[in-house]
Amino acid sequence: MENKKIQSGEEDEINDSPIEQVRLTIPITDDPTLPTFTFRTWVLGPITCAALAFVQQFFDYRQNPIAVSSSCFKMLLFVLGKFMAATLPSNPVKVPGTKWTFSMNPGPFNIKEHVVVSILATTGLEVPFGTTVMGIRRIFYHKYLNFWIGLLMIMTSQILGYGFAGIFMKFLVYNPYMWYPFTLFDISFFRSLHEVEERPKRGITKLQIFVMATVASFAYATLPGYIFPSLGALSVICWFWKNSVIAQQIGFGRHGLGVGSFSLDLSAISGALVFPLSTVVSLSIGTLLLLYVITPIAYWTNSSNARLFPFSSTQLFDQSGQVYNVSKVINDNDLTFNQKAYEEEVWQQFKHEYDSSRKSTEDVHNRLMKKYKRVPQWWFLTILISAIGLAILSCEGFGKQLQLPYWGILLACLLALIFILPVGVLQATTGQTLSLNVISELLIGYIYPGRPIANMVFKLYGLNIQSYALEFISELKMAHYLKIAPKSMFIAQINGTIISSLVGYATSWWLLSSVENICVPERLPKGSPWTCPGMNYTYAASIVWGAIGPQRIYFPNGQYSKQFYFFLIGLISPLIIWGASKFLPEKEWIKNINISNLFGGTSSLPVYGVANFWSWTIVGILYNLIVYRNYKDWWASYNYVLAYGLC
Repeated sequence: MENKKIQSGEEDEINDSPIEQVRLTIPITDDPTLPTFTFRTWVLGPITCAALAFVQQFFDYRQNPIAVSSSCFKMLLFVLGKFMAATLPSNPVKVPGTKWTFSMNPGPFNIKEHVVVSILATTGLEVPFGTTVMGIRRIFYHKYLNFWIGLLMIMTSQILGYGFAGIFMKFLVYNPYMWYPFTLFDISFFRSLHEVEERPKRGITKLQIFVMATVASFAYATLPGYIFPSLGALSVICWFWKNSVIAQQIGFGRHGLGVGSFSLDLSAISGALVFPLSTVVSLSIGTLLLLYVITPIAYWTNSSNARLFPFSSTQLFDQSGQVYNVSKVINDNDLTFNQKAYEEEVWQQFKHEYDSSRKSTEDVHNRLMKKYKRVPQWWFLTILISAIGLAILSCEGFGKQLQLPYWGILLACLLALIFILPVGVLQATTGQTLSLNVISELLIGYIYPGRPIANMVFKLYGLNIQSYALEFISELKMAHYLKIAPKSMFIAQINGTIISSLVGYATSWWLLSSVENICVPERLPKGSPWTCPGMNYTYAASIVWGAIGPQRIYFPNGQYSKQFYFFLIGLISPLIIWGASKFLPEKEWIKNINISNLFGGTSSLPVYGVANFWSWTIVGILYNLIVYRNYKDWWASYNYVLAYGLC
């Protein structure tokens, strides 16, 4: 489709999006009469949000947490919304004591209303990371946390990101080159439910393919999930050499190299349908390089005594290969690092995308959104200033139980401020994102070592500010594409975050206070589900980065100091790609190389395994090369709906 330019005032304006996937997926029409905040919104949204927040937090402490799909609840909200539209009276209802009136049924349950209530409700799917920090302090470090400190910590860490989002909306929402692949994924789902589609002759509608994919995926999920878990990591090598340790290391698809392994778990494959080919290829090349070149050399040459440890694991080990006992190096009274005990225990040792983000060219979606008022900047500033003030109070007040001084909050804000734009551009153009998880732990570990609680709290703020800012921005982009008033989306998101934070915190506090020996498997009755598996990873990180500190494990005194050369590689690599693209401008493929994706592909392997990577890569490459290039009409109609149904 050719982009036609039209004159609008003093600016040239593109009459459609410059991104092909957007042109194929998003309509360039709007119905401004469709309501968003209705009686149905304020009944379904808060109730569902609170229920989801309780369920997610409750099961987060159990051995088998429930993985609730947001698509299921969006479908449920669709059914409930349609039911309320069909049954509730439409007569005006007067609010007692006022002149206000409202209708319980203002008309059909529409797509804009559905999106807003879904954003409000599904915020409850996110377990506040602050409850994990509170639980680790209480369970693993045996220190009680004041109720009001915990509440301030969780509330401020959840909403601070919204204050920062307002700074970057011009670059990440209103720029047509910031297109967000996964936003198209959601929009296709909503459109399949609300748009009346005539079934083509000898064909199927979008809703039908979504229903079929969902039913098939749900039915099939019982096989790798419960009946035959091995389907999630099949390995040819392990079949033939069952008793060989080396064969298991080479072929095992979960905790080994995964050579010849693959996964038949649809949840591992469905995401490949959404990413553009350049993202899939970059992730795959980087993973292959690190996994099959660097890792085997390091492991089988026994670099840093690597062969004492499991090939791939999320646990923390000591120098003998045993699970690390943190109580040996932590002062029990103030939870700070014990230098003497440690010495006794351990030996001493994106150029193209960024340019486009600065372009001022507008498209048809910007033109259509001009009829809706934007969120005032003072709304964002109010949230930003008040949340920072309360966050500092939670750290400096109440006996400084969080260990982090006031400057730690300001530094976390600065860290997020630096990274939101580049990570946002990456997310908007490739569908990938980068977390400040390790960066925040590393930074505060050097600046303020020996304090595990302070390390977790700093990570909490640095991580949450960026993630919530980018989540809010991506949802504003969805509102932008669907022509939903920005204020409506802002109010829905803020309300959802407040409700889910309060319910999640109350649920966590209740469980920690009422379940005896929760999260301590060796003290629990046999078969007890309250083992809290998700906390172990964060607890281990608090030991490495907080209690011991990166300077004792990595640079300059640690056994793994050579790993810091990768910082230099990460710094120089983008400059090399940029120089190559300038020197060889005719080579378009060079501009598609994304260093963040190239080196970031292995970050999830210890958790999800190599088998998922192989299946995801093969499906992603073949799907882009065959379906997207040769069957674009089919892709435009069914791709995102199919992926949504399979996930």
